[in-house]
Amino acid sequence: MTSARSTISKPISAEMSASRGAPAAGTDVDKPFSCQAFPKRSAGVLLHPTALPGDGPVGSLGAEARRFVDIIAAAGFSWWQVCPLGPTGYGDSPYQALSVFAGNPYLLDLADLGARKLLTPEEIASLRRGSDGRTDYGRLWNQLRPTLQLAARRGALILKQNAAFQRFREKQAGWLDAWCRFSALREANGFTAPDKWTIDDAPSGLVAEAEVLQFLFAEQWHSLREYAHGKGVRFFGDEPIYVSADGCDAKTRPELFQLDEAGRPVAVAGVPPDYFAADGQLWGNPLYSWERHAADGFAWWKARVHHDLELFDAIRIDHFRGIHDFWSVPAGAPNAREGQWFDGPGLAFTGALAGLPLVAEDLGLLSPGVDVLRKDSGLPGMSVLQFGFGGPPEGNPHFPTNITADRVVYTGTHDNDTVVGWYAQASAEERTRVEAVFGAMDAPHIRLAEAALASPGIAAFIPVQDLLGLGAEARFNTPGNPQGNWGWRMSDLQLTTLAATAGAWKQRLKAAQRLSA
Repeated sequence: MTSARSTISKPISAEMSASRGAPAAGTDVDKPFSCQAFPKRSAGVLLHPTALPGDGPVGSLGAEARRFVDIIAAAGFSWWQVCPLGPTGYGDSPYQALSVFAGNPYLLDLADLGARKLLTPEEIASLRRGSDGRTDYGRLWNQLRPTLQLAARRGALILKQNAAFQRFREKQAGWLDAWCRFSALREANGFTAPDKWTIDDAPSGLVAEAEVLQFLFAEQWHSLREYAHGKGVRFFGDEPIYVSADGCDAKTRPELFQLDEAGRPVAVAGVPPDYFAADGQLWGNPLYSWERHAADGFAWWKARVHHDLELFDAIRIDHFRGIHDFWSVPAGAPNAREGQWFDGPGLAFTGALAGLPLVAEDLGLLSPGVDVLRKDSGLPGMSVLQFGFGGPPEGNPHFPTNITADRVVYTGTHDNDTVVGWYAQASAEERTRVEAVFGAMDAPHIRLAEAALASPGIAAFIPVQDLLGLGAEARFNTPGNPQGNWGWRMSDLQLTTLAATAGAWKQRLKAAQRLSA
């Protein structure tokens, strides 16, 4: 379905973006900030579950996840931030999930499946972690996926009369049936993604298996979340603004997107050239028909956010700029340079989600109105210390003395190099600016972590790689680079090292007054 475009916005220059949004040094940063996501000053750790250690081929929601909760709780952290938890497709990115509602079966704890008699010890043993310590997504596809399907087939028989399973199916019916039919039909069609789907033709056996996998994911996730809450740790989730072009959401709800009559995108999402990519980033996601969303009060978005709030205690809206204005690239363009800015739904959207624990990811090239929208919506934004030293501090919301109370502060994100890796590659000018603030940088990860914790921001998050002082080899994702991402995993030794340093981090949180009551 073709939707009318939103009113076009004038292009925003880099100069305009760089000059707005941050107070001058010396501004009163102690003004209280009322925040639904973080009601009090707090701190957390960023680690996606796939990067947890363990015997399996990928990090899971099992024993190592609970041990991680124990360690960060002992260190005084009260939040665990994760990337999106949806089932991944080509490229393995959690930000290109095949469904914004479904969970990723790869994260299932195999030991739990064994305890449920869904897998044998021999089947589990065949999936031991590889010797190189990284997640091998090819192996997940070729070995783990069929093993999980085997478990699901057994589960479809065992759980047929299970009351909890039936309650899950009834409660999640709004998205579950569409996802399971889509997943089944996709598999039956050799994992291709035709433009049009007749989901009523989905094989019933594969539908039943998909239901079981989602039930098991929900059971394991909620068990982990309950355990974390008992330790004083809450979950901070991440919600990509866009959906996958070949995923369930676009294929089963085409009226919500800018698609032609054949179901193909008219234009796709991305961002123009920026710090991360000289050609911009061509994400390829279908763009929303915002007029259609507004017509029913953003019902699909409300359902999506409330579903995620069953999983997380607070949510980051990735690429918040797209709510104010979005970069539209003609379908088929070779890169993101050829796009244009269009107006997004703005306050109508954020008003529909008012009062919910949300954070705006407001990084990158921003038009002046983005900050106004964020503030008018009552949402905290983000400051990333690695971005604070690339130029003069004036007007830079990432420079330490410019950070205000309405920010969530990071040393780096899942898209950044580690602090150690970043500082090793920093230019002479960048190092000079860093050292003018922090002095000698013999331990840059400690210096930036302490700065994040001591900042006036409402919350501070540190990637686990920076807690450990790891180098560029531990980078999780490089935007614009299609290869080698999402594969880093902690080793058992690194998790033990993290446990040994918990006391030191607790002292740092105490000094920064970020320990939760």
